[in-house]
Amino acid sequence: MAITLDLAQRADTTNSVPASVVPTMVAAPEKPTLVGLDRAGLAEAMAGIGIPERQRKMRAQQLWHWLYVRGASDFGQMTNIAKDLRATLDEHFSIARPEIVSEQISVDGTRKWLFRFPPRGAGRPVEIETVYIPEEGRGTLCVSSQVGCTLTCTFCHTGTQKMVRNLTSEEILSQVLLARDRLGDFPDAATPQGAIVPSEGRLVTNVVMMGMGEPLYNFDNVKQALLIASDGEGLSLSKRRITLSTSGVVPEIARTGDEIGCMLAISLHAVRDDLRDVLVPINKKWPIKDLLDACRRYPGLSNAKRITFEYVMLKGVNDSDADARELVRLLAGIPAKINLIPFNPWPGSEYECSDWERIEHFADIVNRAGYASPIRTPRGRDIFAACGQLKSASERMRKKDRDALEGAA
Repeated sequence: MAITLDLAQRADTTNSVPASVVPTMVAAPEKPTLVGLDRAGLAEAMAGIGIPERQRKMRAQQLWHWLYVRGASDFGQMTNIAKDLRATLDEHFSIARPEIVSEQISVDGTRKWLFRFPPRGAGRPVEIETVYIPEEGRGTLCVSSQVGCTLTCTFCHTGTQKMVRNLTSEEILSQVLLARDRLGDFPDAATPQGAIVPSEGRLVTNVVMMGMGEPLYNFDNVKQALLIASDGEGLSLSKRRITLSTSGVVPEIARTGDEIGCMLAISLHAVRDDLRDVLVPINKKWPIKDLLDACRRYPGLSNAKRITFEYVMLKGVNDSDADARELVRLLAGIPAKINLIPFNPWPGSEYECSDWERIEHFADIVNRAGYASPIRTPRGRDIFAACGQLKSASERMRKKDRDALEGAA
């Protein structure tokens, strides 16, 4: 049985509470946040509150350490900064986390959080989902880059939701910080201030930009967040453990390699343009040939830095032997791994998952051609946390709550 927790009322993860969570409004932030700023941004913020120029670099480094090594979410925790300066920082800035509306824990250990961010400008509060997938020897955090999605991929439930806005670098990075908070992945108060949690002891070891939204339609914010996440003096995630997944925004692929330097994943899902036009409509703008040409030119591409091609298995649609052989032909010369993803069903979808025997036979053809083609084990299906399902269950939950409130009025 999956567990759903209302974390606005309960902080522990030991008891089950009703799945329905009544929505509440979040007040607009009165102060700008320091979370999501790089060192230069922190120094500029210090200049804005009158910190002398000779101190700015040092103060920025102190803040960087507390935000991204210690995981501080309150200026009061910054014990090596004078009390009067902490008070000034608290007067002008925020480092608070967004609200955790709910946490769901799958029977397989997968966790899904529903986060609520306060309004930006004249906007409204927004909610996004983030998923943590524990595995033997690693823990992968699936991070969202947008509220909603513009791509309307027909097999993906997330794509049925309207695009609201891009997430800021703070909001992207806050998903990592909050996950580490909940999992106890930051040094505790008793740990010496210079300590960094060793990589072998971490629960969040990998980050994948595979949540809600198309990361390359929010390039600048995604870039800033990932560069902070991979900084060796902060969150210190290896760039080889950060993967950005795109449906094929061709002009931004080279920039991803040059400016971010992370691993690349391509949501391919079809080997013919006519089919991919339907499954992944962005293909009409950048067809398969253009996409694969960009992949061949990806900076740093090698056998040690392969591109992952994601391929959802749809019964009778893209799962034939001919499809497998064409996939091998298309990827010739590209150092690649093919992730075969059993389709995760959702209410109203017109697709079905390929039979397991068919998926295994498809994988055999690809394997014999020399490509690794692991079959991704579905995780978190019972809490709608699997690939292509994000936010859908929560949207239905929120609508149910709104209907109940309106009925009681």
